[in-house]
Amino acid sequence: MTDWRTLYPFESQGLTVEGHRWHYVDEGPRLADTPTLVLVHGNPTWSFYWRNAITAWSTRYRVIAVDQLGCGLSDKPPDGPYRLADRVRQLGKFLTGLQLRHVTLIGHDWGGAIATGAALEHRDRVARLGLLNTGAFRSDKIPWRIAVCRWPIFGPLAVRGLNAFQIAAFSMAVEQRQNLTPLVRAGYAAPYGSWAERVAIQRFVEDIPLSPRHPSYAKLAEIEAGLPSLGDMPKLLIWGMRDWCFTPWFLEQFERVWPEAEVERIADAGHWVLEDAPDRVIRRVAHWVG
Repeated sequence: MTDWRTLYPFESQGLTVEGHRWHYVDEGPRLADTPTLVLVHGNPTWSFYWRNAITAWSTRYRVIAVDQLGCGLSDKPPDGPYRLADRVRQLGKFLTGLQLRHVTLIGHDWGGAIATGAALEHRDRVARLGLLNTGAFRSDKIPWRIAVCRWPIFGPLAVRGLNAFQIAAFSMAVEQRQNLTPLVRAGYAAPYGSWAERVAIQRFVEDIPLSPRHPSYAKLAEIEAGLPSLGDMPKLLIWGMRDWCFTPWFLEQFERVWPEAEVERIADAGHWVLEDAPDRVIRRVAHWVG
């Protein structure tokens, strides 16, 4: 089988954030008047999720795709700062570390909540916000397929021992499963080959705040409360409407708070909307950015 790196032919870059190396790719022109797109993945993916978009968008824009701490090719400290507040703060330091301004920040899955938090804290740097199948709202409900991964003993054994969370995503997060070829699956799995390398996958699952007792509940509440203040920021919401995790209910909540946002519904796409409908997502974002 051909190496998965043929699908991800980008030069690796690194930036130290709070003492840990963040891996990222930085493609496309770097002219003063060229828009800069910063792409933030969720769980259990990494910057590989954006590979087709990076190739397409970098012909017109500067495109930066990060690997969050513990993910992809970034450092994976076993006891790293992996809470929502940590991730928002770290993304902000990444933006300031590269001295980025007028950024179009685009997030998927929990990367969307993290990007939204960073947009609230760094309005001097973020000009636009794009969200793909994500959430920034408190809820006391969780799909059972995720809930079981939070059980003591069983959860770590399944997620970190067997890589069950990512393997399940290959079938549950997409509708067009023919798009997830063995080579694509190999690319997603490459940075997560051992118990130690899957630490952030487990930490993301554990960090879903379902009650005020959870350490990340207050930060998510803060982000939710701040959403109306982003009303004057251009926003694009792209949604795979067959998502069982971040269901259309989440899109409706964003539309309620941001009636001015542009919206693209994709009826036959699931949670990994960029795998199900890459061409449509790529075209819609390019039209929005201009």
